[in-house]
Amino acid sequence: MRARNRLLSWGWGALLAAVLVSTIIAAICLGAADIRPADVLASVAAHLGFGEATLSPLRDGIVWELRLPRVLTAAAVGAGLAISGAVMQAITRNPLADPYLLGLSAGASLGAVTVLIIGVSVLLPIAAFGGALAALVATLLLASAAGPLSPTRTVLAGVAVSALAAALTSFVIFWSAKGDSFREILNWLLGSLAGANWQAVVISVGALVVVGVPVLLAGRLLDGFAFGDSAAAALGINVTGARWVLLVFTALLTGAMVSVSGSIGFIGLVLPHAVRLMVAARHRVLLPLVALLGAIVLVWADTIARTVFDPRELPVGIVTAILGAPVFAVLLARRRSST
Repeated sequence: MRARNRLLSWGWGALLAAVLVSTIIAAICLGAADIRPADVLASVAAHLGFGEATLSPLRDGIVWELRLPRVLTAAAVGAGLAISGAVMQAITRNPLADPYLLGLSAGASLGAVTVLIIGVSVLLPIAAFGGALAALVATLLLASAAGPLSPTRTVLAGVAVSALAAALTSFVIFWSAKGDSFREILNWLLGSLAGANWQAVVISVGALVVVGVPVLLAGRLLDGFAFGDSAAAALGINVTGARWVLLVFTALLTGAMVSVSGSIGFIGLVLPHAVRLMVAARHRVLLPLVALLGAIVLVWADTIARTVFDPRELPVGIVTAILGAPVFAVLLARRRSST
């Protein structure tokens, strides 16, 4: 049975990896200017020092300067949010937990809206990341004020901090936003990858490697939390310390992703449940699979957002909500029917 589960997990992993590579190539090809996959590969190879580009300078710029960084950012953000959602659901033992449970999205929104109002949008990623970290600190301090961290107290503290940050964001918008700043703020609050560039790629991919990889390696630790704090302590896990570390790492990962994409919902909430239905595996297998699926889903969601209503573009957060809500309802129905 164990060998069969391992084979199934490797099979899903190989399939999702192949789909991700195909998805990235297809997403770069699709758009107002259709570009063949062979030309995309030749353009990327030429910029990496292998061969010569077969495209005109204009179309080569579309591939290298516009579509490729946007698609890579979408893949990294999708993977990071999916990992964060799976970790949050494990350490809080809450199936409705998502990456924004600790008020991170609301804190990032407050920081981002503040710099957009001031007119220094170049500082937006830094301000959003700083706002997310400030929300994390406030949540953890509030949750630990009455004793050691517990899942229930952490969730409640996150709800309180999120409500406060959301209220402050609304106040700032109401008091100061004028003219075109409303549209810019709305795009960011709804989640958008329209401004993704190579700087966004460095931030998102860098966070995924530096913070996400250690989280991926914490699968055995997360398995211990699945049985409750007492069982985890009996297995030799320092429950409070491990929870602090995982919360901080997850918050750093989420904050980095939100800083380049805005608040994109449903990725971290729905996909961990979808993977659990695909493979009844432990977290050391679940986390890589959910990362691959998150990258695939967000790349396609962003492709839909920028192509379906061309020349207008939807914020990708709207697309993930439209797709995620019915999918989550189906997953809930399937889970209920299987119990």
